[in-house]
Amino acid sequence: MTIRIVTDSTCDLPPSEIARHHITIIPLYINMDDESYLDGIDISRQEFYERLPSCTIVPKTAVPGSEVFLRTYRRLVAEGATQILSIHISPTLSAVIDMARMAAEQVEVPVTVIDSRQLSLGVGFAVLRAAEEAEAGHSIDEIVALLEDQIPRTLVVAALETLEFLRRSGRVNGLVSGIGNLLSVKPLLKMHDGVATSERVRTEKRAFQRVIELASEMRPLEHLALVHTNAAEKAEALWQQAKHLFPDIVKPLSVDVTPVLGAHIGPGAVGFACVAAPVKR
Repeated sequence: MTIRIVTDSTCDLPPSEIARHHITIIPLYINMDDESYLDGIDISRQEFYERLPSCTIVPKTAVPGSEVFLRTYRRLVAEGATQILSIHISPTLSAVIDMARMAAEQVEVPVTVIDSRQLSLGVGFAVLRAAEEAEAGHSIDEIVALLEDQIPRTLVVAALETLEFLRRSGRVNGLVSGIGNLLSVKPLLKMHDGVATSERVRTEKRAFQRVIELASEMRPLEHLALVHTNAAEKAEALWQQAKHLFPDIVKPLSVDVTPVLGAHIGPGAVGFACVAAPVKR
């Protein structure tokens, strides 16, 4: 039995982890300034975020067609895969999983498609768990059961620098954006178990405090990482304020969020991706 793990480029796992666990990534598209780029291949995250504020046309994102997934699955079969586990961003945020499911029906070996009910490293933590369990020799059914236990324990929360990019992407109207900027409102976005919610707080200081509160409510933790959009120094400042609450974590992973998400939330966002430890029975 050879299980191969597939995901999409929104998972935000570091390249070293992707390579170490032989994870296959299907990149999404970023359409920017009349050019189309493959996420993580044709444009770096730094370049994207540096160009984003000056874009005259709002960047759009797009999902590869089912034929891309089908080619990927069949390539893995040709390489010896006897089963494939394909884990993707929540369908409340993207149509990726629909394309994966369409392709899965046409593959010669079983392909199990999993809704991570998450984004960014919330997806990444599920993918990493699946890869580790596959390497340990567990079956698809066992891995799926472990993921179904982990997913509800996963939270991603981030404070945005501004409402402007949500407004530009059509996620909030101009009036709300203008009032928010005028009053120094900092939007907080949260993703938990497939449900995206938001809060608005006054000032960056309060936004940091609230992000830390939400992450600390998940304790004890199995995983904790920093997520940001081209704001590594701000993410480190967030960690310095929070680290006394997580004494078991010496140096958390810090990742720059994919432009596929950054196109909507803009540069300067910072937050946490975390997985609560399972309840002992």
